[in-house]
Amino acid sequence: MMMRGQTQGPTRPLKRETVGRVTRSFAPYKLQLFWTALAVLSSAALGLVSPFFLQIIINKGLLGHDMNVIMKYTLYTILATLGSTVLALGYGYMSSVVGQRIMRDLRNDLYIHLQGMSLKFFTNTKTGEIQSRLVSDVGGVQSVVSDTAANVLSNVTTVLSTLIAMIYMDWRLTLLSVGVLPIFAGLGSKVGSYARDIRTTVQTQMAELNATMQETLSVSGVLLTKTSGRNAMTLSHFEKENEALTQSQIKIAMIMRAFFYLIGMTFSITPALVYWLAGYMVVSRGDTHLTIGAIVAFTSLQARLFFPLTNLLNVQVEVMSAFALFDRIFEYLDMKQDIVDSPNAIKLNPGEVRGEVLFEVVSFRYNETSKSPTIEDVSFDAKPGSLVALVGPSGAGKTTLTYLIPRLYDVESGKVCIDGHDVREIQIDSLAGLIGVVTQETYLVHNTIRENLRYGKPDATDEELVAAASAAAIHEHIASLPEGYDTVVGERGYKLSGGEKQRVAIARAILKNPRILILDEATSALDTQSERLIQSALSQLMVGRTTFAIAHRLSTILAADLILVIEDGRIVERGKHSELLAKNGAYASLYAAQFED
Repeated sequence: MMMRGQTQGPTRPLKRETVGRVTRSFAPYKLQLFWTALAVLSSAALGLVSPFFLQIIINKGLLGHDMNVIMKYTLYTILATLGSTVLALGYGYMSSVVGQRIMRDLRNDLYIHLQGMSLKFFTNTKTGEIQSRLVSDVGGVQSVVSDTAANVLSNVTTVLSTLIAMIYMDWRLTLLSVGVLPIFAGLGSKVGSYARDIRTTVQTQMAELNATMQETLSVSGVLLTKTSGRNAMTLSHFEKENEALTQSQIKIAMIMRAFFYLIGMTFSITPALVYWLAGYMVVSRGDTHLTIGAIVAFTSLQARLFFPLTNLLNVQVEVMSAFALFDRIFEYLDMKQDIVDSPNAIKLNPGEVRGEVLFEVVSFRYNETSKSPTIEDVSFDAKPGSLVALVGPSGAGKTTLTYLIPRLYDVESGKVCIDGHDVREIQIDSLAGLIGVVTQETYLVHNTIRENLRYGKPDATDEELVAAASAAAIHEHIASLPEGYDTVVGERGYKLSGGEKQRVAIARAILKNPRILILDEATSALDTQSERLIQSALSQLMVGRTTFAIAHRLSTILAADLILVIEDGRIVERGKHSELLAKNGAYASLYAAQFED
């Protein structure tokens, strides 16, 4: 993946496997492609007869003063043109349908694949970069996928049939007309390769710009910029990246424009050369084969030849540019999903799960190259329905430890078990249904409070929503809002206070009714009164459920069945509150520091 700060590499040839994968994406639509091809061939055939009708109109109608011939073949020309146009509209529609469905499939595949990536991928990748791949890169190949197949077939058919008709009329004029084709083929190839490299640069720069906008124009980003007084620095950084993108876009626009102006100029000069050669053969050589009708019909065929050739050259440039984007899309699709269901993964019945969680000599590190693990040789047994508290300094590994239970990360060694089943042998969806998590950083989607709560239980009734919100001590506040549960919370829930967001998140977990509950500083943003209300609600919720509570406020976990003191990824002490105080060790020091007043 090309990340920010990397430079554009050397020109890369088209990859055969990329071409094959793009071609295979059309396979599900074989029937539609068949009808498209039939319409293309029929349209090309009808379009080819018009120049011959024109030749007859001039030679036999105009020069022969036969109005009947003029009327009849004029009608034939109109009907053939209408038929060709209708068929062209038909295959254009079918081509667009196939192309858009392929784009839909590509977006779905990419989104599904990204959804299956582990949390490690998202913590290491900018959101703007991901959005750029999914939106900008996929959108950049849309016209190629939608139009290329039909256009290539239509243009190739038109060129070949027109060449045959031109040779039939006069091979000498045909030789002059097609003599410039090798020049355009070579020119098109060079421009296409160059445009492909620039397009890659443009998409990379666009991804960087998207990442900057995502970081600085989000609510959190704007708040950071304004409170730190870094508006000028942020603007300067954005302007620099924006200027780089602008220069690349100007470059590719001018390359394409100059290329097609050159083609247009040449295609305008070539008919004049045809008239010169025809005049020379008729006037100087006395050629009787060339008639006025034949010359006019030939130039008409010539015009019919040049436009498809222009389109083919355009397609060549666009396709070579688009394959740079396909490479970026496939790069994401080919990323290995490191957390997936095992072949024999089992599905657990939530009603039968007791909730015992066992850690057996578990070690984990975020980066394989890290010298020391984040979690090292951790073992403990959380009995069903027990409250396990994790305490220790920030960065000790408490949150990471709990993330190993729902497989947000996988252990490096050892194993984590639920009711004796290794979590790696449980279906991921089944595992997610067993566990409820209230994280330290509460996240609400830009939707109503009602829909945010239903993330915990999509089919929840209004009565269930009210009961969960009441248990989390947030119902009265929601009811006091003008739109009640239909209040839109804003991006990341910024219309609510920190404590209100956290109570909504707790209500969401209550609504889910999980067998295993993870509370990561779940009451850290609450005032004393709300904390007491929620602690009471959580006490009822935790009955019969295994609960892991990460807490800096030791007052909230005094009644825990098991307290684990974590330092540098290791358990340095374990036991109940009274037992740990008696040891006069790390836990006693933490307790004394909080309650010394």
